[in-house]
Amino acid sequence: MAGRGAGPDFVESLARGLDILACFGTDHRTMTLTEVATAADLARPTARRLLLTLEELGYVTSSDGSFALTPKVLGLGIAYVSGLGLWDIARPHMERLVAQTGRSAAELEALVAPFGETFVGIANTGYGNLRAAEAAYQRSLESAWGTYESRVRACGPRDERTEQAHQEYERQVGAAWQACETRMAGTKETVLAQFTETAQALDQVLARAATTPANDTTDKGVQS
Repeated sequence: MAGRGAGPDFVESLARGLDILACFGTDHRTMTLTEVATAADLARPTARRLLLTLEELGYVTSSDGSFALTPKVLGLGIAYVSGLGLWDIARPHMERLVAQTGRSAAELEALVAPFGETFVGIANTGYGNLRAAEAAYQRSLESAWGTYESRVRACGPRDERTEQAHQEYERQVGAAWQACETRMAGTKETVLAQFTETAQALDQVLARAATTPANDTTDKGVQS
């Protein structure tokens, strides 16, 4: 992927860093250095430097030779979404619904408003739970680091005498990250299930709206 920039101001190193972030996904939640270098079409030393930089910035974490993204990457997408007005996002969908159902925007707004509140509530709760998982992970890391640092100060640099302290620190870090991943995965599954259930209920309401006379208010609000 290197050398693709055409302009004189193109920063290749930034593009390579973004390539690395884009390598991760549902099918590649964790990747080794070699896998990242191959996926991003980079030399191993270059991929290593970029991964370590991203790790220092908090976007990547490493454990047992593998790398994974952290929740901090969500901020990159949120920055874009937060810059959009809600109407800019909703308008094309609302226009399509008006055309499909034959109802006015005001009628449709009354139908979907309760669902919007539900979606926002689910998102806020899910985001809070993800932040809590990340905070717990950070606390575990700080605790593991404190134990490790005190032992190394007492024993000296890593050698046969301090190997046990190093291994215990690495074990604690790995356990902390595994607990964080498990908690975040559970939160994501819960949020997805709640979104799916709410979306299906909304689909039912809109489907009824499309087949019900416009002056019929039976479907207004969330159906129990």
